[in-house]
Amino acid sequence: MNQPELIERINRGDRSVFTEIVDQWQKMVYNTALSIVQVEEDAEDITQDVFIDVYEKLDKFRGDSQLSTWIYRITVNRCLDFEQKKKRQKNGGLLKQIFSVKAEDEPVNFNHPGVVLDNKEKAAALFKALKKLPESQRIAFTLHKIEGLPYQEIAEIMQTSLYAVESLMVRAKAGLKKLLEKYYQSQF
Repeated sequence: MNQPELIERINRGDRSVFTEIVDQWQKMVYNTALSIVQVEEDAEDITQDVFIDVYEKLDKFRGDSQLSTWIYRITVNRCLDFEQKKKRQKNGGLLKQIFSVKAEDEPVNFNHPGVVLDNKEKAAALFKALKKLPESQRIAFTLHKIEGLPYQEIAEIMQTSLYAVESLMVRAKAGLKKLLEKYYQSQF
C-alpha cells in the first residue's frame, strides 16, 4: 500500500488500515525495540504499546514524514521511556540497591533475529558495550547499523539535523572502539 492511499484511508476514518500497518511493521518495531532494550519480553511489551499508540494517534498522522519514520519515532520514544522507568525502579530503595546486581554487570543474553548463531558471543559483547554509550549515540548507532536506516531518516526520527546524526555516529564508533578494545584483545 502506498503512503498517499494510506493517508487517504486514515483521513476517511478507515480503522481497518491499522491491521495492515501492524502486519507490515510489526517485525521492524520488535527488532528495533529488542536492539534498544535487549530483553525479549520487554521488547514484546514495547511492541504492543507502540501499536496501541499508533492506533490511538493514527488520525493525527499528517503525512509530513514517511509512516515508517513516524512508527520508528514512536518506537524509540517508547523504548527510552521504558528504560527511564526501569532505571527509576532500579534506583529505588536502599535494600534493593544493596542486594541487587547492577544492570551493567548482567550479561546480555537474548536472541536478536539479525544475529547469526556463530556471532552470538560477538553480538553480546557489542550490545553490552552499546548499553554503555550515551542514549543519543546508542539510538543513532542502532538505527543505522542494526536497522540499516540512512542518516537522513535517523535525523527525522530523532528530530535532529543530519550533521548531528553524523557527529553522533562518529562518537558512537569511537566509544564502541574504546569499550570493545579489551574484548578483542582477549580474543587473540
